[in-house]
Parts: sequence; structure tokens; C-alpha cells
Amino acid sequence: MKFLTKAALLLPLVPLLLSASPRLVAQDAAPTPQQTASNYKISPKDLVDFRVFQEPELDSVIRVSGDGSAIFPLIGSVKLSGLTVAEATQLLNSRLRDGYLVNPQVNITVREFAKKYFTMLGEIAKPGSYDMVGEDEIPLLQAIGMGGGFSKIANPSNITVKRVVEGQEKILKLNAKKMASGTDPSAFMVRPGDIITVGEAIF
Repeated sequence: MKFLTKAALLLPLVPLLLSASPRLVAQDAAPTPQQTASNYKISPKDLVDFRVFQEPELDSVIRVSGDGSAIFPLIGSVKLSGLTVAEATQLLNSRLRDGYLVNPQVNITVREFAKKYFTMLGEIAKPGSYDMVGEDEIPLLQAIGMGGGFSKIANPSNITVKRVVEGQEKILKLNAKKMASGTDPSAFMVRPGDIITVGEAIF
């Protein structure tokens, strides 16, 4: 492992090494677009690949704990939950630079996403729970589409969403008919754990 004194001596040679052997920067298999998306926010229970360029002894596969933190070589516990992949990369670079490595080059990818799902009930074609793979939230109309759309007796104007916010249960009333027609410009975003109920039309 190259610490400050050793790394300082080798630093001028880095451009020569890179130009002479471009394969040094290659990783293993190419991750999926979702895994490399820098705006994806890391969640508890995600499984992440941690790589440091030219420091193979630091490479690790790490599970984010339930409280959103993860334990990394050298730097210990770091809070990652809620950070984008890009923000997490910057934070880990900063921690490694603080007394451990000179100019570290960290690469973070999400190997396995934590289980996230929402539930559709009531007058929907296919009631049940639906996975949100690699997503923090999706538009309500997309969620309804995942459930096969409305049933024949559904009332799109009468939709309720049960959501837990900071330990408190909230009931939200929505009108998907206005959203679909464009008369309501607001786009309601469904979050993991939401329970969506579509009401029945009264004839």
C-alpha cells in the first residue's frame, strides 16, 4: 500500500505508466447503466463495489447497513445512504486523501440494489406489490401502468396513497384523471413502501 511518503515519490511516474499501459484502468465486467448512474442515491442494504485505482488490496464488496453506513478499508465507517454515487465517490476520495493516499481514484458501483417496492390495491387490473429496481421514486401514472392500468369500474379521480414519513402514517388524496389530462401539472412521485388504493366509481 502506498502511503504519503511512498506515493509522493511515485506520483511523477503516473502519467508515464498510464500512457504506456492503458489497460491499467480497466475494471472487470462492465456494470449496467443503472449501476454506473451517478445520480442514483445509495440506500440501506445496497451492495456496492469499492475500487481504488492501483490499490487492489483495498478493493471490497460492501453491504450498506440498515442505518445507511458502510465500513471501508483504512477509513472505517462512512454514512452513504441518501448520497448519489457521484457524491459517495467524492466523499470517499476525500477521506482517503486525509492522511492515507495521495490523489486516490475511487470507483463505486452498485452491484445489488436493496429491495424496494410499492403496493397497488383497489380497482387496478393487477393488484399487488411491484419492485422498484434501482429507483428511489417513480411517477404515479407509471406505477398505475405497472399494475396493468385501471379496472373497468375504477375512479381515477379517487386515489389514496398511504405513506410513512418519519414514523408517522400519512394519507394523501390524488386525482390521476387530472394528471393524465394535463390539467394538473404536478407529478406525484411514488416512493418505496407506498400503498396506493384506487377507488371505485359510483354509477
